[in-house]
Amino acid sequence: MKIKLRAITFLLLLAMVLLPTSSVYVQGPGAGSGRVAFGTNITIKSDEPFNGDLVLFGGNVTVEKGAELNGDLVVIGGNIVSEGSLNGDVVVIGGQVKLEAPSVVSGDVVMLGGQIQRAEGAEIMGDIVNNAIPQIDIPNGRVPPAVPAVPAVPAVPSVPDVPSPSVRVDFNPLWAATGVFFRALIIAMLAMLIVVFLKPQMERVSEAIVRQPLMSGGLGLAATVVGPIAILVASVIMVLTLILIPVAVLVILAGAVLIALAWLFGVIALGYEVGERITNSFNQTWAPVFTAGLGTFLVMLVVGALGEIPCVGWVVPTLIGFVAIGAVAMTRFGVRPVPVMAASVYSPPTGTDEVPPAS
Repeated sequence: MKIKLRAITFLLLLAMVLLPTSSVYVQGPGAGSGRVAFGTNITIKSDEPFNGDLVLFGGNVTVEKGAELNGDLVVIGGNIVSEGSLNGDVVVIGGQVKLEAPSVVSGDVVMLGGQIQRAEGAEIMGDIVNNAIPQIDIPNGRVPPAVPAVPAVPAVPSVPDVPSPSVRVDFNPLWAATGVFFRALIIAMLAMLIVVFLKPQMERVSEAIVRQPLMSGGLGLAATVVGPIAILVASVIMVLTLILIPVAVLVILAGAVLIALAWLFGVIALGYEVGERITNSFNQTWAPVFTAGLGTFLVMLVVGALGEIPCVGWVVPTLIGFVAIGAVAMTRFGVRPVPVMAASVYSPPTGTDEVPPAS
């Protein structure tokens, strides 16, 4: 690479050392020392050769046809347009180089963050280097010059997180109300269909809900929590035998379906009881089909509306579900009547009662 990189390093260091606080202009042609200029455009004319190194910040250099620049040329933040002779190395940082015919560069052309355009007939006798890092010759090899360390920036204190309220953006009251309405309507239609075929069974289940709600709720809780666990344990035992894996799957599905049917039948029985009480309050006698449909619709409407309340909306539907499932389990889907709890009545002794003799 000849003396190219050494010259580049020298010129860059020279430019930084000679950097003044005010503008410095190029002296007249013919001077033999290096020159530094800022913020100006320089033209090397054909009848005035420039002897020496030239460093220009923020300006453009034009070398006319037949003109000569006998030295190294460094342009930072500007462009070079040459039709003459550049007898040295050319370094451009952040600019463009345009060599027109019959321009000649006797040294190297080094581009740092720029581009070079060379017309046909323009000659570069040295090398073209793009984005090169200046090197310094030392006995053990060539290494980049030392760059001063940048002082560490003090750490910016962290800003505590500002709590932001959690907003449920996916909640649409209109869609929620529509869903509640249609669910209540569908289950009410099922109630009207079921009461036609299973009216006695439905009456037994509703009687269990009215007479023994606490026992029904406890039994429903046990059936909902303990039942699935027992089914799961039995299924695991079946799976361990490998042969009974299909049977275990069927048992799990049957248990889930049984609980769902018990909830549906119990809720419809509760709706039937509500419908009966509404018609009796108005001294009306409606057909069981309409009574069951109206009562079930109102129950599901209220339960669905309560279920949309955030955080605590699940409590009432869950309790009603436990009571409904327990009443169905207690009456075996309304097949048997509600068991009556026997109550012992205390009878005080009368005067006619015989007193056993003292021993």
